[in-house]
Amino acid sequence: MTPDVLLEVEDVTKHFPITEGIVFKHEVASVKALDGVSLAVRRGETLGIVGESGCGKSTLARVIMRLLEPTSGTVRFDGKDITQLSQRDLRVFRRELMMIFQDPYASLNPRKRVGFIVSEPLEIHGLGTDAERKRRVQDLLEVVGLNPEHYNRFPHEFSGGQRQRIGIARALAVNPKLIVADEPVSALDVSVQAQILNLLKDLQGEFGLTYVFIAHDLSVVRHISDRVAVMYLGKLAELAPARDLYAAPRHPYTGALLSAVPIANPRRGRGRSAFVLGGDVPNPINPPSGCRFHPRCPRAQDECALTDPPLEQRAAGHEAACFFPLEKWPLTADEMRRPATVSAPGAETEPLAAARGPS
Repeated sequence: MTPDVLLEVEDVTKHFPITEGIVFKHEVASVKALDGVSLAVRRGETLGIVGESGCGKSTLARVIMRLLEPTSGTVRFDGKDITQLSQRDLRVFRRELMMIFQDPYASLNPRKRVGFIVSEPLEIHGLGTDAERKRRVQDLLEVVGLNPEHYNRFPHEFSGGQRQRIGIARALAVNPKLIVADEPVSALDVSVQAQILNLLKDLQGEFGLTYVFIAHDLSVVRHISDRVAVMYLGKLAELAPARDLYAAPRHPYTGALLSAVPIANPRRGRGRSAFVLGGDVPNPINPPSGCRFHPRCPRAQDECALTDPPLEQRAAGHEAACFFPLEKWPLTADEMRRPATVSAPGAETEPLAAARGPS
């Protein structure tokens, strides 16, 4: 682990058991939410994580936070293996890593005042006197764009955007090094989303924060992220700097996601040929053999159903798990179905997608 890496996730899996029986329960299957995820987050950067619902983004966030125990694998924070920490050591660790939750309505206790909600982390960790905590909370409310006089109000007296600002203030209370933001703007209006994103960027520069930012919206991720990880059915499909990934995606799944993003310019939008994926996301209880994306992939060949492609470097800092990556971007729907090269030299085969016909 290099000194500039703050968080390292190494070959992490998380399987949720499915049991039968009332008195004598036994496991009959498991939901494979994460299956061999490895990535690193550098100090001061924002790593965006995107993918369809059910791909494992939120599960990964909760494993990083130790809200869920990994089935296997290692999570290292600031050089220390946190998957082996005792409950006592874990409390100290939680000062360094905080979380912003998706729903600003459900993540705040409706029976507690804002002052208590934001100061609770300070009280749990025994930081400061009552007067110092109150002053700290009022300062934080001002930092996130709220009036310090809101200290005595209840959450129901605020709008959705204001509630998310309260959640951000709570996350900042103990001066963490890393903040995991699990879809923090998905429940907000577009205009409020922009305010929260700009606030997060300003706070990152002011406090030297590192973010793991989870979202569905590719436009939101592009605005805030330095690097982007694309997940599909519990595995990483692509990992690259944000500018490179949006300019030249290499994985067909990433290409399909980007082709669905609306374009503000009508002239460019009319000339674009979007590609719509066929079929549904496979069942995580029984994922496909080989590449998990191959049943829906327009470029899949026989090799894809037999072997799971590793995450390999396709350009400087740009990794993709695909035997038949995209050669250029943008591509038409027909070009998406015709891989020009294969991973094994001299081994060209007819694409499976050609036999299927258009999706």
